[in-house]
Amino acid sequence: MTSGLWKLVLDGIWVTVQLLFFSALLAGATSFLAGIARTSRRWIVRFLAGFYTEVFRGTSALIMIFWVYFVLPLAFGWQLVPLWAGTLALGLTYGAYGSEIVRGALNAVDPAQREGGIALSFTPWQRMRLILLPQAVPEMIPPFSNLLVELLKGTALVSVMGMGDLTFSANLVRLALQRSAEVYTYVLLIYFVIAFLLTRLMRGLEKRLKAGIGKEPRRGTAAREPKRAGTTAVSAGAGAATGGGAS
Repeated sequence: MTSGLWKLVLDGIWVTVQLLFFSALLAGATSFLAGIARTSRRWIVRFLAGFYTEVFRGTSALIMIFWVYFVLPLAFGWQLVPLWAGTLALGLTYGAYGSEIVRGALNAVDPAQREGGIALSFTPWQRMRLILLPQAVPEMIPPFSNLLVELLKGTALVSVMGMGDLTFSANLVRLALQRSAEVYTYVLLIYFVIAFLLTRLMRGLEKRLKAGIGKEPRRGTAAREPKRAGTTAVSAGAGAATGGGAS
């Protein structure tokens, strides 16, 4: 390929990375907000979070991109640029899947941990922040890693808006060179490399988080006996609450 065509591909990779980053931020935020809301004691909060989850889980991401990009301007009179339209559609769609990951991980925490927080007179927010989330978040990382890879592959859908992502740029190169096999093989390899780097990054994050609650020893401390995660979480929560009150 010529230098101009290579630049087109590199620009497409950069657009895909930006879209992935912003969509992942939005999906992560909505995952935690909706997931935590679905464990609320208030039925209206659970209903609204469940409604969001079911709507975006039950609709096509491609159609949602069309709706955000083509229908919203008709309804509200303003047009999102393709990057933000794709971010909004993908972030909300994959955030709905992520909310189920958060809800499931929170519900999987030993009920004795909640009871321990109540016994320590923690508020619901303190129990969530100091006891439940530290134990639940490490368990969320593997499914979130899969979801992040799915989000990466979902970014290819924005090419229908004419957005110059990797897929759209590769298609232009294919038309210019008339070499479908070669170009699409390169694209497959590029997506694979990005996905591989993401999974390695998430694997490292999972190990660090688990080591922080005593579920997995850090490097060089394998001989030490790991602490029980539940005891660690309640003890750490009690210490944090006591320290916060003393200060």
